[in-house]
Amino acid sequence: MTDFWSAVLDFARGITTAVGIQLLTDFGQAQAIEKQDGSLVTQSDQWADLTLRSAISQRFPDHGVLSEEVEHIFPTTEWCWVIDPLDGTTNFARGIPLWGISLGLLYRGTPVFGYVHFPPLQQSFHGFWSGESGLTGPTGAFLNQKPIHSSTDALTKNHFFNLCARSISVLQQPFPCKIRMLGVASYNFLLVAAGATLGGVEATPKIWDLAGAWPIAQAAGATWVPLQSEPLFPLQPDLDYGDRSLPTLVVSRGELVPIFCPLVQSVAKPTYQYKSG
Repeated sequence: MTDFWSAVLDFARGITTAVGIQLLTDFGQAQAIEKQDGSLVTQSDQWADLTLRSAISQRFPDHGVLSEEVEHIFPTTEWCWVIDPLDGTTNFARGIPLWGISLGLLYRGTPVFGYVHFPPLQQSFHGFWSGESGLTGPTGAFLNQKPIHSSTDALTKNHFFNLCARSISVLQQPFPCKIRMLGVASYNFLLVAAGATLGGVEATPKIWDLAGAWPIAQAAGATWVPLQSEPLFPLQPDLDYGDRSLPTLVVSRGELVPIFCPLVQSVAKPTYQYKSG
């Protein structure tokens, strides 16, 4: 199994680096059009999506693929890659240097490996999280190959919490720390994993926004809270995830869940019941 995980990591690093080099040449110049759901897409998104799917098909022919731009139905294969070819398309199209390429590898419907590369920042996050999968192999979360861990700091007014554009309703009430808005769902959650922020919420993320960051955040010690009645994972074969929003809260440690969860009820009414210990 060690050889398999080495191959997975090498593949993810290589293909996201190659795609990132091309995307940097298009950065700030690509024309964006609006999709049916109101989000933007560029030819760069579509090129990156095709390039990633083709590379996965060649390197791991028995693995399925679910992608933002084309494949929305979760396959019946044991292994599946969920890809976001350009997370932060609006930033990318407007010349804001915060966007990335996200890959999540799922085993029986649950992410066990994530790799998210941010070319303009020269930052690459990856992580292994076996959870209850029964798999063996490496563990941990990393930024540019150095271990990362979520913060153990006490909550203060000088700590950060990230919002998405659709979650600003939380500002109608006093908030216990400083707010930031980044425009990139995966980076929102990865900053929690890296210890830079104490939490983040996304009101309408799709599965490709979450799949790469989820195992990294888990491996880094963060607490992931789905703000809906059913758990995020495992994904179910043959279901179409194209229109499914998966509202999510991520915090640096479990003790902060009962503090932040009530504050984000305006985003999506949580059904998660936190129990200490």
